[in-house]
Amino acid sequence: MYDFGIIGGGIVGLSTALALGKRYPDAKVLVLEKESSWAYHQTGHNSGVIHSGIYYKPGSLKAKLCREGNRLLVEFCQEHGIQYDICGKVIVATEPEELSVLDEIYQRGLANGLNVSKISAEEVREIEPHVICLAGIKVPSAGIVNYKQIGQKDAELVEKSGGELRLNTKVEKIVANGQGQVLETTQGAFEVKFVINCAGLYSDRIAKLGKVDPKAKIVPFRGEYYELRPEKRDLVKHLIYPVPNPNFPFLGVHFTRMIDGSIHAGPNAVLSLKREGYRKQDVDLLDMVEVFSYLGFWRLVAKHGWVGLQEMVRSFSKQAFVRSLQKLIPEVQGDDLVSAEAGVRAQALMGDGKLVDDFLLVRGENAVHVCNAPSPAATASLAIGKEVAKRIFEEGG
Repeated sequence: MYDFGIIGGGIVGLSTALALGKRYPDAKVLVLEKESSWAYHQTGHNSGVIHSGIYYKPGSLKAKLCREGNRLLVEFCQEHGIQYDICGKVIVATEPEELSVLDEIYQRGLANGLNVSKISAEEVREIEPHVICLAGIKVPSAGIVNYKQIGQKDAELVEKSGGELRLNTKVEKIVANGQGQVLETTQGAFEVKFVINCAGLYSDRIAKLGKVDPKAKIVPFRGEYYELRPEKRDLVKHLIYPVPNPNFPFLGVHFTRMIDGSIHAGPNAVLSLKREGYRKQDVDLLDMVEVFSYLGFWRLVAKHGWVGLQEMVRSFSKQAFVRSLQKLIPEVQGDDLVSAEAGVRAQALMGDGKLVDDFLLVRGENAVHVCNAPSPAATASLAIGKEVAKRIFEEGG
């Protein structure tokens, strides 16, 4: 009998195991992961940005946990010798109609307690000499890291503190019994008192196995990237972001200096026909039918189909992708870019067609289901873990 059974060995699941071990030092903690390595999916295909929390609605979980997570993450890296760089970023407006949204983002940053400043186009060019814009925001607390390294260190620490970690173990059924719940898996059954669902791309399905309706469905969006050729890396010094579309929780194609020195450009956000669809040709019939039979998806299409079409054009046309990047750095040419590895974002979508724009934690019987944890969940992971542990404690779990 385990006290806590965590489903999902990404950075959120592992950070939650770490937090539970600290709050309940005598508890038996179990982490189950269906893949053969930790931090494989969203964590392992992450852009590596340490987010500041500037974009998120004041008072929301994203705003609170991203800012706290930023601080905890830096402390974690310092304690365990993990390379990181708080290099800062600029968010820039390139069209007159973007200036009002830029100001709204700035005001959110202030409301969220961040040290941000509005800067002129000339001041932006002092930071990023190749950017052409009308105005910008300087965000000093943003940075870069390798999240897979953090996930691996999380796993080491959980195991060192007595937690049990199981790879290649897929949960197929959850059965309630008198003492708790039985997790029936591909590697046998595990009895646990309390379940924490951190299954990312499959979090809605795991919730339903636990007889919980999260009122939302995970719709996978593939984020495709290009990488600047080494000889063109001097075009980008730090992190360069556009003004995002305020109707979506996506931040738009941007330039990111990775911790290894490479420069990634992207991502777009195109519907994936498979929950683990990292390539355009990846299709899973069940995943595809599930999306196309969901009324919430068609309501989203009815409201924002034109935006989705633009994303698809960017997916199939490198020239269109390059034009988006040239809004930030006009010097960038198609020949400067080579394809890079894509990621898939597990985005929760409500039945009314609204994309869930905050972290979604749903309580079940002796369970907590983390049903929406896309970006900035990697940044916020240590804070999310503490929040889950706190909620279990407060509610007597």
